[in-house]
Amino acid sequence: MQYGGRIEPTKVTVAVLAVFVAAFAWLATSGTPAALAADSSAARELAEKYVPVLQVREQEDPLCGIKGEQYQVMSVDALFDNPAVTLRRTSDKGEAKRAPGLADVAGRGEEVYLDLPGDPLGDTCVYSKDFDRMKRTGEAPVVVYAHIAHEEGRSGLALQYWFYWYFNQFNDLHESDWEGMQITFAADTPEEALRQEPEEMLLFQHGGGERANWDDTKVQKEGDHPVVYPAAGSHATFYTSAVFPQNGSKGSGVGCDNTTAPLRELRPRPVLMPDRPTDRGSFAWTSFDGRWGQKEKSFNNGPTGPQTKPQWEQPFTWMEQQRWSSPRMPGGGLVGPEAVNAFCGVIADVTGLMNLQQSDPWAAYVILVAFLAIVVLLFGVSRWRPADASRLRERREYGQIVATGLKLYRRNWRTFVALAALAIPLVGGAQLLGNWLGDLAGGDGLVQTVGDVLNTFGRPVAGAISAALVIVYLRDLMCGERPGFGSAVAGTRERFWRVVGAEILATIGIVLLFLSVIGIPFAIWKLVGWNFVQQEVLYTDKSFREAFRGSSRLVRGHWWHALRTIVPLALIGIVVGPLLGLVLIFTSLPLLLVNVIGSVVYALAIPFTTTGSTLLYLDLQVRGEEEPARAGRSWSLRRPSRFGRRVERPAT
Repeated sequence: MQYGGRIEPTKVTVAVLAVFVAAFAWLATSGTPAALAADSSAARELAEKYVPVLQVREQEDPLCGIKGEQYQVMSVDALFDNPAVTLRRTSDKGEAKRAPGLADVAGRGEEVYLDLPGDPLGDTCVYSKDFDRMKRTGEAPVVVYAHIAHEEGRSGLALQYWFYWYFNQFNDLHESDWEGMQITFAADTPEEALRQEPEEMLLFQHGGGERANWDDTKVQKEGDHPVVYPAAGSHATFYTSAVFPQNGSKGSGVGCDNTTAPLRELRPRPVLMPDRPTDRGSFAWTSFDGRWGQKEKSFNNGPTGPQTKPQWEQPFTWMEQQRWSSPRMPGGGLVGPEAVNAFCGVIADVTGLMNLQQSDPWAAYVILVAFLAIVVLLFGVSRWRPADASRLRERREYGQIVATGLKLYRRNWRTFVALAALAIPLVGGAQLLGNWLGDLAGGDGLVQTVGDVLNTFGRPVAGAISAALVIVYLRDLMCGERPGFGSAVAGTRERFWRVVGAEILATIGIVLLFLSVIGIPFAIWKLVGWNFVQQEVLYTDKSFREAFRGSSRLVRGHWWHALRTIVPLALIGIVVGPLLGLVLIFTSLPLLLVNVIGSVVYALAIPFTTTGSTLLYLDLQVRGEEEPARAGRSWSLRRPSRFGRRVERPAT
């Protein structure tokens, strides 16, 4: 009602309040002005312009194989109103709702979690089959979620892409996985960002990430679309195809992320998310702070959603805390197994045991106790004294052989180190040449065959030559001559072809027996029986045939004693370098240097393991002289009537 052309004050107040309430309700459902920007066509255009191209490892194995990538980025819509998914309470793992919809998770916290069909610590093939079904029926379209992120008090914006994966098939097994990337701009709005180049890029990797300038050479692009490489199983995202050993520092994982070929390409469709979490509409899941997977202990627990991550609200601050590079697997092993490569297998085995401990504690404890028992029986239960290094040809137990070998190494370390140094060009050269030919082969079968032959025979032969140098040195030492580096080389050269030929014949025999499958037990038997062929050639100047016979006769009747000494010595030679590398990987040393250090240690161990094997050879000689002769078996095909029958032979 008007009085003298003026509006009544109470009606003005009511009108203003009505407008304010309507505006507030509209903002509450639509978000802040930043959220409005995210809904604009410019934001959608920006998300389309930079959506990444994903290169994932091809799944060449059967459906449930774990060498390739079984899954692909997908829409989360497949999880909702799904009768196979259950919303459960964390307090008692009780069921809150089967086939939960968006309204059931909206605004919920960590008091609940989504439980997908299957058990991450059980048969993970369930997830592979379930995802394969969803992919075939079109329930899991290739989608990534785009998010325009701003940080309070900071200028610029970050264009984030969030990748949802159905299952994490890595060292840490868990339902669902959220990874992603972000690209930053100096602009404050999507419209401005469309008119300029990005500044930096960041790929999410486990709990951390790797930064790069947009114009960095490591950033691969197809036009404006960055090409990125999610690792098989873990989905940590990288800039290139390689194996990336991670030691857990700066948010990285623990294990080896693999993005190597063969690869297949994914071109996802970007879906623009609201700037801020909402409990309304198709993005109500952005307000769900619970777990997107089954509740488990530690790293097997299902992850929380994107809005719970620090980069959601602090994209620039979080990015500044991340590293500029990721260590990749180097080709720096000179001799023996690469320390970094061994790290991958060890971590996989250790985490596998940890996963088993959660799903079946008793089975894990039995395996651990059995392993410790084997270690104790192999390394601990023996007589270690006396260890007289002045007399080489003497009867000894396993522990005495090891202790005497260490004493001999200390007394002759200068010569042993010099002889070990020769193993680097000998064994390392054969190893590198074989690998180089394998890489060079491509589709050339002949070159690949030559590389395979060199890898099969080159390294054992080079190792036999390195060991022969030490054997000759010990022979001269035992005979009271003046041993030295030069005499060891001269003595090895004198019977060089018999040393090489014996190793080739032994390798061919063992390989053929293993390939026959039924001959595997006999191959294991002969691995021990032929262990002293080199000593027979270098100590007694025997021919090939007599050297093999002599080695077999020495072992007859003492096979377990020989095995118990040979296996620990071989393990020391093979494991000591990679074991040191395993420790060094958790330092700041470059991985190439870790591999080189592991190779040097491996080479330095050759004189020790060869000394132990030679002391065992001399021990068996003494045992053969002190004990009555043992009958052997005749395996001569020329005398079928005696084939397999026992024949009296001298023990030595």
